[in-house]
Amino acid sequence: MNFQTRVTDLLGTKYPIIQGGLAYLAYSELCAAVSNAGGLGQVTAMSLKTEEELREEIRKVRKLTDKPFGVNFAIGQMGRPYEHMLQVAIDEEVPVISMTGGNPAPILEKLANTSIKKLVLVAAKRQAQKAEQLGADAVMVVGQEGGGHLGRDDIGTIVLIPQVVDAVSIPVIASGGIADGRGWMAAHALGAEGIEMGTRFIATKECVLASEAYKQALIRGQETDTVVIKRSIGAPARAIKNEWTKEILRIETENSTYDALKEYVSGEANKQFIYEGKEEIGFGWAGQSIGLIHDVPSTEELIERMVKEAIEVRKKWQL
Repeated sequence: MNFQTRVTDLLGTKYPIIQGGLAYLAYSELCAAVSNAGGLGQVTAMSLKTEEELREEIRKVRKLTDKPFGVNFAIGQMGRPYEHMLQVAIDEEVPVISMTGGNPAPILEKLANTSIKKLVLVAAKRQAQKAEQLGADAVMVVGQEGGGHLGRDDIGTIVLIPQVVDAVSIPVIASGGIADGRGWMAAHALGAEGIEMGTRFIATKECVLASEAYKQALIRGQETDTVVIKRSIGAPARAIKNEWTKEILRIETENSTYDALKEYVSGEANKQFIYEGKEEIGFGWAGQSIGLIHDVPSTEELIERMVKEAIEVRKKWQL
C-alpha cells in the first residue's frame, strides 16, 4: 500500500513519520534506527555541549544509515546561543533541520539558499502562517495532548490540525497524542500529510539513554498521569505526574516566577529522572499518548506495527 504524501516527497522517506527532537535522548542510535525503519530520525542539537560533539553525532548517524535524517534545534528552550551549532549542521549538509520553540526566522533566513529542508514546530494557526511566510517547507503542528513544550491556548490536535491545514499551503505534520497506526490515519483524515511522535519513540529499544524507570513509567501510565507545568511562566509543558512535578505545581501556585522554578524545571532535574530514574528529584516529559503505550519494541517493530494498523484502517475506509 502506498503511503506517499508531500511529506515523504519532501523528506525522501518511505513513511511520513518523524521522530521528535527529544531533549537529551535523541542521538545517533535512535535517529538512525528510525530512518532505517522508513521514518525520519532526528538528532537533538542543543542537548550537546559543543560543535564537535554535534559534528561527531551527525557523522555517527551517517555510519549507521544511508537514509535521510534531521537535526532538531530547540531554539527557545535551552537558554543558550545556537548559531555555532547551526553552522555545523549546515557545513555537514544534513538533509533536514527542524526548529522548536522561539523565533525560527534567523534559522530560516540562514537556510534560505541551501538544499536543507526546513520544518517548524508550531502550536497555533497564526504561527503556522508566519512559518510559511518565512520560508518553512512544512509545519509540525502540536496539540495540547503532546509531551514537552506546548502552545498556550490548550487546543487539542483534532481541532488544531484542520485549522492549520486550511490556513497554509505547505504540508502539515500532526503531533500530539499520536502513538499508533490509528492515530496516524486519524491525522491524515484531518488533512495532515504526516505525523511526528516523541513520547512513543522514548519507549523503544534504541532510545538507549532513557532509564528503565522512565520507560516503565510510560508503560504503566494512563492518559491521566501527566500534568502541565510551567504554565505560570508562559511556557506550558506536559510531563509525567510524580512528586517532583507536584512540587513544581505547588510552587507555581505560591510564587509563579522563573527564579522560583528554575532549579525544579532545569535540564539537570530532567536528566536525573530520564537518565537515572530518580523521580524524587527529577521529571520526564511525556504526552497523553502514554495511555496507548504498552511495550518497548525496536523502532523497526514499532513502525512495522503502525503500518499494519494503518492498512487495516484504510481497508475499513474502503468498505
